Parts: sequence; C-alpha cells; structure tokens
Amino acid sequence: MSRLAGYVQLPAQLMDQIAATAASGLRARMEALDILSNNLANSNTGGFKVDREFYSLYQGEQAVPSNGQQPTTLPVIQKAWTDFQQGLLTPTDNPLDLALTGKGFFKVDGPSGPLYTRNGAFKLSTTGVLTTMDGYAVNAVVPPNAPPKKIQTVSQGPIQIAADGTVQQDGQDLGKIQLVDFANTSALDKMGNSYYRVTDPKVKSTPAMDATVTQGKVENSNVAPAESAVRLVDLMRQYEMLQKAVSVSADMNKQAIDQVARVGG
Repeated sequence: MSRLAGYVQLPAQLMDQIAATAASGLRARMEALDILSNNLANSNTGGFKVDREFYSLYQGEQAVPSNGQQPTTLPVIQKAWTDFQQGLLTPTDNPLDLALTGKGFFKVDGPSGPLYTRNGAFKLSTTGVLTTMDGYAVNAVVPPNAPPKKIQTVSQGPIQIAADGTVQQDGQDLGKIQLVDFANTSALDKMGNSYYRVTDPKVKSTPAMDATVTQGKVENSNVAPAESAVRLVDLMRQYEMLQKAVSVSADMNKQAIDQVARVGG
C-alpha cells in the first residue's frame, strides 16, 4: 500500500493545488462581481464614486506543503479601493443643487458624527437649514475647535452661492459652506452610496483649496456603463474558466482513485 500511496501522492497534490487555486479564484471573481454590480446599480447616483478591486496573492499555512514542494499561492481580492475621479456636471437649474469641481468634499452632520460627500443635491429643512436629501445639515466654515455651524436661511428669498461656497440671501451672508479634503483619500470608508467617514482619529481633514462650487448643477456618478459592461463579460468568462478548472481537477482525482483501485486489485 505504501508503493500505491507513493504512486498517486504527487498527482494528488498537484490536483489539490489546482482545485484550491481555482476555488480561490472563483471566490475572488464573485467578490469582484459584487463590487461591479454595486457600481452599475449606482450609475445614476449623484456624487457616487466607482469602487475597484485590488488583487493579491495569499499563502496561508494550509497552502504550504510539508514535503518540500512549492507552496500554493491563492489569488484573492486584498481590498476594494475607490476611484475619486471627477464625474460630469449636469445642469439642473435648481439653486439648491451644488457641484464640486476639483478635489474636496462637503462636510455634513451624520447621525454618528461628521460625514463627507460629493453629492450636492441639497434641500431646505422645515426650519430653513440647508441639508442633504437624507436630512444631514451641511456644515459652514467655523474657527478652529468651534462647534459645527449650519447654513440657516432668513427668508423665502432666493439663495446665491458663490464659487468659494459663500451663501447669501437678501444681501445677507449666511455663512460659507465648509469644503474639506484629505491628504490620503484611502483613509475614507464608504458609508452608503455617496457618503464617507473617517474611522481613524489620526486622520484629519484640511480645507479644500482647489475645490470650487457651481450652483444649479450636480456631479454625476463616475461609473462608465460601457466599461462596466465589458468588465462584466470578462469576469463571467473568467468565472466559467475557473469552474471548468475545478471540474477538471475533480475528474482527475476520480481517475487517479480508479487507477489505484485497479492496481491494488
């Protein structure tokens, strides 16, 4: 039996490596499909930024053979990253719609702390406060260490918003919309489809020096539907090929077992 075990040991190890690698690839492609489907679902969400996957190779203890053979490295999605490329600006003629050009974010009061967004489709609350469509108050510029300040209207008159975010109504300054930026946008965690938050207390925002505000426009999602469709077809083909590799590996295992049974007999 020891000679029979030696007869199938190397092929069996090779087949196990093929199956493990293909299975890991299948899982990575499934995660990539989830990311892609979310991108496509938000192709019309204002200010949405496309997510992309970053692939890596993983070598766990279970992937390292004990007989001196080459270790098995498994393809995985190490992380998803967000592409903050500028989206197209679409005119809406709504004076409460604001679009950002350049790097930066609107800072708003989220339910559990500050949030940051590129979606400038705003509205006025029942008390006249400028908010997001979800009811989060838009922050105004305040001195360092001062509490957040809201943009509060004083009448039913039209609102004028300058390129630097200064808000005026009836000739009165209501404040300046706070625009912030981050040295490393990878520190931002996506919350929902158009909001971001900072979970690391060491990461601090800075004033967005290069961002300008355009009134009466919104920034579209930066998802490219044509590119996403091509990517979808490519991922499906890869998935099918990996499924076939798993099936071939299973067939090879079955044939090896049958051969051992015949030799043993």
